[in-house]
Amino acid sequence: MKRVLITGVILLLTATSLTSCRETTEKETVVREVEVEKEETPEPEEERKGILERAGEKVDGKVNKEIDEEIDKIDDN
Repeated sequence: MKRVLITGVILLLTATSLTSCRETTEKETVVREVEVEKEETPEPEEERKGILERAGEKVDGKVNKEIDEEIDKIDDN
């Protein structure tokens, strides 16, 4: 049993010493920067805003109207 254990330990140490001495290859990555000119054309206000912004403005307007109505009801009492 001792021989099997000693042989196993020796094989394990030999295997780890052989794998740790490998050379690693390094890859070189080249990144190129390209500048692109963008033409600035005047766009209508609606096209510059996203769909969420436009939907938010509509909801905000409706909520403000309802709040104003409730404030008027409170002021009447």
